[in-house]
Amino acid sequence: MSPYAAGRRSVHRSVAAGVPLALLAALTVAGTAVGAPSGESRVTGSATLGDIPLGTFSNALLPGTVGDDRGVDLGGIGSDIYPAGRKGEFWTVTDRGPNGQIKVAGEKRRTFPVPGFDPAIVRIRVSGGTVKVLDAIPITTSSGKPVTGLSNQKGCDEAPYSYDANTPLSYNPNGLDTEGIVRAEDGTFWLVDEYGPSLIHVSARGKMLTRYVPKGLGLTGADYRVVEALPAVLLHRKINRGFEGLAQLPGGDLVMAVQSPLSLPDTDAGEASLTTRLLRFSTKKRAVTAEYAYRFDPVNVVDPSEDDTSELKISSVVAVGRDRLLVEERTDKAARLQVVKLTRGADILGDKWDDDTTSPSLEQLDDPAASGVPVLRKRLVVDLGTVKGVPGKIEGVARVDHDTLALINDNDFGMTDGPEAFDAQGRLVDSGIETTVTYVRLPRGI
Repeated sequence: MSPYAAGRRSVHRSVAAGVPLALLAALTVAGTAVGAPSGESRVTGSATLGDIPLGTFSNALLPGTVGDDRGVDLGGIGSDIYPAGRKGEFWTVTDRGPNGQIKVAGEKRRTFPVPGFDPAIVRIRVSGGTVKVLDAIPITTSSGKPVTGLSNQKGCDEAPYSYDANTPLSYNPNGLDTEGIVRAEDGTFWLVDEYGPSLIHVSARGKMLTRYVPKGLGLTGADYRVVEALPAVLLHRKINRGFEGLAQLPGGDLVMAVQSPLSLPDTDAGEASLTTRLLRFSTKKRAVTAEYAYRFDPVNVVDPSEDDTSELKISSVVAVGRDRLLVEERTDKAARLQVVKLTRGADILGDKWDDDTTSPSLEQLDDPAASGVPVLRKRLVVDLGTVKGVPGKIEGVARVDHDTLALINDNDFGMTDGPEAFDAQGRLVDSGIETTVTYVRLPRGI
C-alpha cells in the first residue's frame, strides 16, 4: 500500500496519485462466494478497497492538512458501515487515523504518524470484487477547520506522540476518535466517539453541530457546541474503549454501546468484567432515556484461541426491529452476533449502578442477575468465527436484507504496533491487511 512496500502496492499508489477523489476506485479484486454446506451461514461475496494515498485523499477534502502521509494509504473506514439507500452503497466512517503504540522506557506511548489527518465520512460502492470511494465528507468544527483525530485532554486520554514516539504532540479539544455512524432522515449524521465517550451530531456536509459528553467531563476549548448530557458514570470508560457501536431504531432513537466494561471501581475490575452497557438516546428530547446491562459470553466462547477477558469488545449494534438489536461481541480474531430486545424492565438508568460509589459495582458482579440486575437476554444469530472467508477485526455490520449482512473490517491503515511499523526513512511498513466488505448469507435470517 505504500510505495516503499514490495510488489503491486507501489504500482497502485502511483496510479492513484492525482486522481480526483470522486473517481478514486478500488484496484484489488477479491474472491466472490465461499462454499459452505446447505443450511449454514456462508460468505456470498467480498470486495476490497484499493490503494489511495492518504495525503491525496485528505488534501482533496481539506487542502494542506497532510504534508507527509509517511506512505500510508486510506484505511480505517471499517469503523462502521450503514446502508446508503442504493444497492451496494454504504456510508462508512474512519476512526482517528493512523495510530499505534511504541514502548519507551517500559511505557507504551500512543503515536500519530499523520497528525493532520481529519476523520471523514466516506460513501462507498461495492461492485464485483472492488470497493469504490464515491464521496467523502470531512468532519469539521463550527468554523470549518479540521477536528483532527488527536487526543482531547491530559489525564483523560493518552498523550499523543510523533510516529517514532520521540516527540510529544499537542492535545486537541476538537479531536475525535469516531467509530459508529447512522444517517438521519434529514440527511444529518450521528456518530459516536471513544474519547469522551461522546455522541456527535454533524450536518450533511460534516460540520459539527453538537457533541454530547458525560456530565463532569469538563471539556473546554472546542470550536463547536459541547453539551454534558450523558451519565457521569461513563467517565470511568477504559482508555481507548469508549463508544464504538451506534444503532438507529425505527422511531428515531439511538442506541450507543460502550465498547468494553467500565473501569469501575478500577482498571483491574474493568479488565476482568463481562458486563458492559448500552444507552438509549432520544433525538427529540436530546437526552439519554434508558440504560441497559449487557453481558458478554466468556472470552473463550467468543474466540476459542483467546483467554484474556479484556480482549472482549462490542464493535457494532444494528437495529433489526422496533426494540431489537443485533449486537457484535468480538475479539480481534473472532466475532459472534447476538439479538437482544430492549425492554422497559431492563432499564437501569439512574439506578445505584450509575453511582460510582456503589460497592460492589455492576462491573464487579460475577452474576449480575443474581444481584437483581435485569441483564438483557440474548440469542445467538451467527458465530462469524466459524464462517469461512470472514476476515478478522470486523467492526462494522449492516443489514442488507432479511437474510444478508454486510461486514467491514478495520485494517488500521496498515499500521502495526512497535518501532518496526516504520522503516529507517520513516515510511510505513505495511501490514498487508486490506479493507474488505464481506457479504454473509444467514440461512434462517434474523
